[in-house]
Amino acid sequence: MKNNYSRTETSHPLVVSVIIYSGRRSDIVECLDSLDQMTYPNHKIMVMDYILSDGLSTAISSSHPDVQVVELSENLGYAGNNNVGIKLAMEQGADWILILNDDTILDAICLSELISNGESIANVGIVGPMIYHFDEPIVIQSAGGELNRYWSSRHIGQNEPDEGQYTDVRQVDWVSGCAMLVRRGLIEQVGMLDPDYFLYWEETEWCLRAGRAGWKTVNVPKSRLWHKGVQSDYQPKPYVTYYMTRNHLFTLFKYKAPPIAWIYTLIQIIRSLVSWTIKPKWRSKREHRNAMWRGFVDFLRCRQGSMTSYTRD
Repeated sequence: MKNNYSRTETSHPLVVSVIIYSGRRSDIVECLDSLDQMTYPNHKIMVMDYILSDGLSTAISSSHPDVQVVELSENLGYAGNNNVGIKLAMEQGADWILILNDDTILDAICLSELISNGESIANVGIVGPMIYHFDEPIVIQSAGGELNRYWSSRHIGQNEPDEGQYTDVRQVDWVSGCAMLVRRGLIEQVGMLDPDYFLYWEETEWCLRAGRAGWKTVNVPKSRLWHKGVQSDYQPKPYVTYYMTRNHLFTLFKYKAPPIAWIYTLIQIIRSLVSWTIKPKWRSKREHRNAMWRGFVDFLRCRQGSMTSYTRD
């Protein structure tokens, strides 16, 4: 299906940024400070607070009085918490919604570049910036994402020094969920993030769903952002292994991935489980082994949402 969204004239559609507060007060303040420096003129911000931290609203309102703080009664995960914000943003008339992690710092023209390309390129529904490691400011964290023939995902350019190898706006399979600008029309057509994923792979699935409906996802290198949460030597915690395993398998199932993708993925899971069990040098991976096995079993049991929902089994 083709979508006839293309705009060439100069305009300033309303952008609403949705930011989930993760509990680090200094991070959210620095993120909001960088948003204050944006050159883009038509922009609102809302912060989703599921932690219900004492004094957050007061702290934000004192330095950023125009920011709306939305208190959530429970943690619905990355997907569910953002969906609450997306729904509110659309009710407030947002033309574009910027999903943003609270541990990001944006360049002053970041949003302007995203909007300019999103509005001028036909059928673009999702736009992502060039993301750098915060502690290595010229080292790329993500220049967009791709899925290979085995449906294994990777960040393009990950951990490469930026030497100008990515300069052109280009179509990608997905963009990092730490910063993704999404068109209202896309959401109205294909829906919001899938809350069953809870954490991880949800942004990839959203981009896949959008692509199936005829929308493009693009990366804009001139739009720059620095992300604190992942470093070049990043070592994920076991809960990440759980969600990455389970939700990867759910994505293969949901999109009827070819047999070669299933075979490759299952071989990788089995190989990791065996290595983390029998090889002495991987004793430190035992918790990851347990998390991966649990994610695999929960996929077979069709268990979705938060892994904490099943801790009493």
